[in-house]
Amino acid sequence: MSNREHDATVPEGTERESRANELARVHYLPVPPQATTRPPETTGDVVEGELLTEDEYRRLTSQRAQAVERYRGYAHDAVTVYRGVKTAVTHKRTKTLVRHAVAYPIAGIGVVVRRWRDTHGASRYERQMHAAEAAGDQEALRYWQEADVAEKQRRHQRVMDWIAAPGRWITAGVVGLTGLAGFLLVLGIVLAINSGQLADVIAPITAVLDAIAFTVWFLATYGVVLAAGGTVAAVAYLYWQGRTRAEMPPWLAAPTAGDGDVMDGLPDEGTLVNALRNLNIRGFQQALKEGWRIRFRMPPTLDGKGWRAQLDLPPACPVEEIVKRKTMLAHNLVRFPIEVWPTEPQPSVLDLWVAKPGALSGPVDPWPLLEDLEHASADYFAGIPVGVTIKGDVVRGRLFEANYVVGGMMGSGKSTLVITLLCGAMLDPLVDIDVVVMADNVDYEPMQPRLRSLVTGPEHETAGPCMALLEQLYDELTLRGQALREHGTERAVTRALAETDARLRPRIVVVDECQNLFLGEHGKTAIELASKLMTTARKYAVTLMFLTPEPSKDALPRKLITVASNKACFAIGDQNGNDAVLGTGSYKAGISAVGLTPKTDEGPGDVGTCMQRGFTATPGLLRTFYVSPPEVHRITQRAMHLRQQHGIHATAPGPVRPEADPLADIAAVLGQAPRMPSQHVLQRLIERDRATYGDWTLQDLTAFLTAHHAAPYKTQGLMQISAARIREALTERDSSPDSEDTPGEGDD
Repeated sequence: MSNREHDATVPEGTERESRANELARVHYLPVPPQATTRPPETTGDVVEGELLTEDEYRRLTSQRAQAVERYRGYAHDAVTVYRGVKTAVTHKRTKTLVRHAVAYPIAGIGVVVRRWRDTHGASRYERQMHAAEAAGDQEALRYWQEADVAEKQRRHQRVMDWIAAPGRWITAGVVGLTGLAGFLLVLGIVLAINSGQLADVIAPITAVLDAIAFTVWFLATYGVVLAAGGTVAAVAYLYWQGRTRAEMPPWLAAPTAGDGDVMDGLPDEGTLVNALRNLNIRGFQQALKEGWRIRFRMPPTLDGKGWRAQLDLPPACPVEEIVKRKTMLAHNLVRFPIEVWPTEPQPSVLDLWVAKPGALSGPVDPWPLLEDLEHASADYFAGIPVGVTIKGDVVRGRLFEANYVVGGMMGSGKSTLVITLLCGAMLDPLVDIDVVVMADNVDYEPMQPRLRSLVTGPEHETAGPCMALLEQLYDELTLRGQALREHGTERAVTRALAETDARLRPRIVVVDECQNLFLGEHGKTAIELASKLMTTARKYAVTLMFLTPEPSKDALPRKLITVASNKACFAIGDQNGNDAVLGTGSYKAGISAVGLTPKTDEGPGDVGTCMQRGFTATPGLLRTFYVSPPEVHRITQRAMHLRQQHGIHATAPGPVRPEADPLADIAAVLGQAPRMPSQHVLQRLIERDRATYGDWTLQDLTAFLTAHHAAPYKTQGLMQISAARIREALTERDSSPDSEDTPGEGDD
């Protein structure tokens, strides 16, 4: 069918509608006649096709639909380009390139401008005046006001000098050139007279002109190189100023090293600056803006199971403010709070120790003395291995010339620390140990055979024996002092003296749950007595240990905390309890156990870990060794064996030898004196009969006299023995029907 025939067969309305749906009129090309007259069956080519619906045909052939498809493609391409550009712009490498190539130099310009303004302007004086006014410091305010006035006068004078400078420069230039020309002319005349050549008159001027020409040539030839070098140097200077002095916006700031494994190694300067900057301490941030740069006294170095650094802090940024934000600092350093320890060893110096991840988890190694217990022994005067630092170093707890105060929540590890010390002390056969537990407690039962005495029970049952023990120990100090004077070779007890003189054997007294003593009816007397013992018993080989789960200014009196050499605070609830054990101001200085967690159903927490003072040169965390009850039994057996090897028998009061008559001996010692201090009586008894009374202590003497109704009494601050009471006891004993019994039989 031809085009005209096709047009004739299509209705007029349909044609208009079809043409209206098209974007432009379609012109059909003429078709060859043979194409219309040839029968389909005579064609040689087979055409494959697909049946289309009318809507599909319109979508494929309509120019509007094709345009819509093209617009959709354009939108897809635009989105793809946008995403690609966004990825490229926000990529880490792009930010790094922009930061180093653009941001740092531009920020450096700002730093230089601010520095110039501070140097040549009055802004710094205004800041100081505002600060002085806010602080109410009128003297400082007047000083800075006077300095501001002087600075303004100086600037005014400088402006006037710049105004007058051009005229002065012109005058100076004319005078200088005239003088130079005259000098060169005189020099030329001298040269001409000397050489006889008239041309030499202008030789100096010619030389100067040649030098000027050479300078111009050099600058013209190498000016580009010099300008490029100067530009590079200037850009490098601005880059350095911007990198070290300026603060970048958050989206351009260098990534902190705490996002991955960088914090596991040694941090750099920028890492610590970012960690401290994000604490939002105003003084620190202001110092950075004013150009302050971090200064290390000790650069970050590996230190045990972590790293350590010491750095000076800027004004208005005390260590106390950093300690208050310890949790945030630990977060910035990708650590738990317990793994970060900021302290102040010197004024305005931050000592920061950061543990490696997981350094504080896991059990502590076994107690070293258990490794070869069959041959193990210890020395009271050398100390006992008690635990390890968070760096992994073994710490020895001193016993000689040391006293202990231990506090913390129940179940946090207080008794573990003391039991470890006592286990080591028991392995020294010379040491006598007394333990008073003012509560129902079986922690010390495994070591009872080796203890000199063990008293446990409620407060009303143990307060009296505890006070008697402390009083007898205080009275014994006089005896120890006399023994030390007799030897006259040492100013303090030594192991050699303790081995030769039983009066100087080391003694350890433990008072567990001591709050029941200091808060009870004997509180005031107990505080005075305990503090006197601590201050006077240091060189007499007497060690006191006080434990409490309720540390406070009453449960642990300040008098004891002040003179105690070794303090240990386990998990504690608040800073008041922390300072009650470790000393006032410890929490603010970063010496804190508040971050330690107690044992819970979810896990052991930080049981056995304490913050200590006195165990090491600087305060720090201590992870104590743990000795189980079965191991304590084994240690006790070993300690008893050592005691027997040294020929030392149990020190508990026992029957006196039949041939001795203690009452008669005491009466002989007293002589004509109406009374005598208990320690003097005991000393003279030992001198009188060392074989019988060599192992006696004041407690033994008191027990014996009490049994015979002649107990010592206290007067003039000392326990005294009355001669009248001794004579009455002798008369009563001799007149009784049992007087024919063996002397000393009443000592039970």
